[in-house]
Order: sequence, then C-alpha cells, then structure tokens
Amino acid sequence: MQIFRIMLGSLTITEIDDLLKEQVTGRIGCCNEGKTYIVPINYVYQDGVIYGHSAAGKKIDMLRINPQVCFQVDVIKNITDWKSAILWGKFQEITEGEEMRQAMQAIIKHVMPAIESEDSHPSHGFTESESDIGTSIDLILYKISIDEKTGRFERPSQL
Repeated sequence: MQIFRIMLGSLTITEIDDLLKEQVTGRIGCCNEGKTYIVPINYVYQDGVIYGHSAAGKKIDMLRINPQVCFQVDVIKNITDWKSAILWGKFQEITEGEEMRQAMQAIIKHVMPAIESEDSHPSHGFTESESDIGTSIDLILYKISIDEKTGRFERPSQL
C-alpha cells in the first residue's frame, strides 16, 4: 500500500507562464459600481500578454468603464491535484489593423485545436479563415497587460 501526503505550494513565474501557455480557457473578473462580474473566456498568452475576443455586452461595457481586471486559469485533476494562477492587469481594446490581425491569428492558432468538430466553433465570429475574421458580428479584440501574477498548487506526494 502506497502512502501519500499532500504537498501544497506556490508556482514559480516559469510554471505560471507555462500554465497560461498550455490552457485555452480562463476566467476574467471585472468590477463596476460595487458589482463583480466573472466569466470564462478563450484566450492566448503570448509575449507576457493575455489576448482575448468578445462580442459587445456586459463584460466589455464594464471593462471600458474600469479596465482593471483579474484573470484566473487552472488545471484541476481532482481535489488534491491541481494548479491555479491569478493575474491582475489592465484591459485595453485592440483597434489597430496589424496588431488586430496578429492577435486574432494567435487566438485562432491556439484555440482551434481545442475544437472537436466544425459545428462547435467558438462564438463571436471565430473561423479559421483570416478573411472571415469578425465578419459575422462586430468582434472586439483586447489584451490584458499583466501587472502582477501569482500561482498555487496542490498535489499528492509519495512518502
């Protein structure tokens, strides 16, 4: 019989960056007028920045008023084997042509492999074709410049 103990600790900056690069979905938290709003987003982490996309709505309205955000990503294998990173930063819409194109290409390259079938495309006008990007609706691309990040983990360890 194997005996395990639980090991709890902090992720290094490199481990946090690796977690951010590996994952496709995270949660963005924003706050306005005393109300906090947290929603899942598809994203890509590139060059120390989170890139995301959205349609207009409550999240974008709140972020335009208060661009300070919290972002969380995790991998949970079970209740004693998980890792999580939390970041704080600033939301900024991407409106310039070349930066928009590069951000969208990075998102597509990162997110598309996670899609299982053609009819399960993510929302917000997401397609593999560059010429189709954002044509079905008004697509809002944004980045989160990171000011601070931290991470924790828990995992079983053999004695």
